[in-house]
Amino acid sequence: MPAASCTLELKIIPNAPRDAIVGWLGPALKVKVHAPALDGRANDALLSFLAAQLGVPRRTVTLLRGDKSRQKIIRLDSLDLPEVRRRLGV
Repeated sequence: MPAASCTLELKIIPNAPRDAIVGWLGPALKVKVHAPALDGRANDALLSFLAAQLGVPRRTVTLLRGDKSRQKIIRLDSLDLPEVRRRLGV
């Protein structure tokens, strides 16, 4: 049986006072990150923050699209979407 995985649409707000998961905005998960959108720092902070919140290794969270956009698509290996929603509690 293949390992579970899913993609997740995100709406990112960089330069926030702190890292936080805001909630669902339609199909997208809205996330605030403290890091600035400069030299990929917000992307790195976002992926590390999500991995920590989900309790998975950082290597299982991959940015697929939206490197320089606030709209992003990430891939989560080892989790399916219902499990992501359950772990985030939003």
